[in-house]
Amino acid sequence: MFRFANPEYLHLLYVIPIMVLIYYYFYKKENSFLEKFIGLQLHKYVIPERSTIKNHIKFGIYSAALLLIILTLANPQIGTRVEEVKQLGIDVYIALDVSLSMSAEDIKPNRLQKAKFDITKLIQKLEGDRIGLIIFSGRAYIQFPLTTDYGAANLFLNTVNTGSIPQPGTALAEAINLASESFKEDKVTEKVIIVISDGEDHEGDIDKAIENANDKNIKIYTIGIGSVTGVPIPVYDERGNNLGFKNDLSGNTVLTKLDENTLKQIAKESGGEYFKTQQNSDELNEIYNKLSNLEQSEYGTKKVTEYEDRYYYFLFPALLLLFIDAFISNRKSKLYQKLYKNNGEQ
Repeated sequence: MFRFANPEYLHLLYVIPIMVLIYYYFYKKENSFLEKFIGLQLHKYVIPERSTIKNHIKFGIYSAALLLIILTLANPQIGTRVEEVKQLGIDVYIALDVSLSMSAEDIKPNRLQKAKFDITKLIQKLEGDRIGLIIFSGRAYIQFPLTTDYGAANLFLNTVNTGSIPQPGTALAEAINLASESFKEDKVTEKVIIVISDGEDHEGDIDKAIENANDKNIKIYTIGIGSVTGVPIPVYDERGNNLGFKNDLSGNTVLTKLDENTLKQIAKESGGEYFKTQQNSDELNEIYNKLSNLEQSEYGTKKVTEYEDRYYYFLFPALLLLFIDAFISNRKSKLYQKLYKNNGEQ
């Protein structure tokens, strides 16, 4: 098998045809200038040392060397063998609250952005564990299922905002049930749900959702985010300009408060633990450290191809071409000039 380890460098290949066009343009412009003031027939007498062929050769060498250097940077690799590797880890679903109250700015820059930042850091630490994301507001939806493709997980996470789900509310119970049902029961792995929410105005039967998770031996960790005293919810327009704060039907400013009691209940009754977010803390990291102590189970195998670098196949020829170019001048050889002069005299 063949591949480039750094294929992004291959975009530099577009530079080569651009160089050719520029070189051709200036070559034609120079000839036009000389023809205008000297005339093509007089070139060999007025500038006898000028060698067009050598200029073309040197440019060809530069272009070929650049091509080889770009291929070197892309680092071509050849697969030498394929191995089957056991996949070990635990399964984690994060249930993230994306209701409007999560845009409150008692945690900077706001509750949701702080949660997304911590989730990103958690994903960067995962090694073999499968992670999935459920977002919820008035309804709950799977943003991405359990996966070990952490790059894709980050991409899907970045698209999440308070407008991802139009239905208002905080469907905590639905999110927990959806996570519980989304685990693959045929995989004998430790299963964990991490709920990140302000817990306010939750909907559904929380007790039934906890019971459902307990029946499947799923632990639930909860992270409360926000102020228990209450803060207003800022409102912005499409350009990011602050329009004030959210008001109720009577025109009074709406305050959003962290409901710790519900989140503590969920964690306690499911065998998990409750954490409260602080401005500079990282509760997900604390939870991950606890999860690291859980027994990892085999949930499958994957084929891994080992590759060996072959960049030197292109690097050495590039260096050789540049070395050769150092010995090629832009002038005609003295022997050629002497022979041409003698022929002219005859």
